[in-house]
Amino acid sequence: MSNLTPKDTFSLAGRPVRRIGYGAMQLAGPNVFGPPEDRGAAVAVLREAVAAGVNHIDTSDFYGPHITNLLIREALHPYPDDLTIVTKVGARRDHAGAWLPALEPEDLRQQVHDNLRNLRVDALDVVNVRIIGNLHSPAEGSIEPQVTALAELQREGLVRHIGLSNVTSAQVAEARSIVEIVCVQNLYNVVHREDDALVDELAVKGIAFVPFFPLGGFTPIQSSVLTKVAQTVDATPRQVALAWLLYRAPNILLIPGTSSVAHLRENIRAAQVELPSEALAELDAIGVTQAKA
Repeated sequence: MSNLTPKDTFSLAGRPVRRIGYGAMQLAGPNVFGPPEDRGAAVAVLREAVAAGVNHIDTSDFYGPHITNLLIREALHPYPDDLTIVTKVGARRDHAGAWLPALEPEDLRQQVHDNLRNLRVDALDVVNVRIIGNLHSPAEGSIEPQVTALAELQREGLVRHIGLSNVTSAQVAEARSIVEIVCVQNLYNVVHREDDALVDELAVKGIAFVPFFPLGGFTPIQSSVLTKVAQTVDATPRQVALAWLLYRAPNILLIPGTSSVAHLRENIRAAQVELPSEALAELDAIGVTQAKA
């Protein structure tokens, strides 16, 4: 039985998805490179996520590379009818695991075919084109060639819906002039708030905003305010950080990643955390303080 309720949904790719999903990045080896230490445990986390009601999984064929998609296939194929799998293209890994841009149209086409093969599907639910600028922060510039390439793959029936990752508001507008955009995935959390205006802009348009690194990523969020609020609402700091995002805007969909079933369950329970107005004000101020620092 699902741990989440219908009010915890938002439309993604024309389907209601639960607002706490799952990000598969951490299923790969150290630095998102190579296989996991315990493949069976990775498969168990994916199966537990779906059993708990998660119906939105975020992945990419450059995680590993290929590792997470193959794990998703092993754990979940044939996929539940209500499961939405979102993948990313736009990067590749070298032999040492470095992240390199791969944004030429022919690169994107090859990556889409790699995702299709490794996930074993005829069409991809959603493909985000990841714009490698400053790795985790956007860089200005036209993304027309990349969006046009994905739009062509959509016309061919290989991609159902298109999203963007690591982009600016201007790039979102440019992309929307070419094709419908169903989601934007950028760095955002209670500390990193540079996209406040973009979150609100997309909410008005009914477009999902999917924060990557909702808990800080490779440098987890550290805040005495989080710890204080967590104590007052009987939750963990991680749960409070996720709950704040759910309160922040109705179009925010979460994809916290973990390789631990215990952490997965903890993340899902964030949907039940209630934050009173005083706590929300304290948490909101974290981002203001960081901006002034």
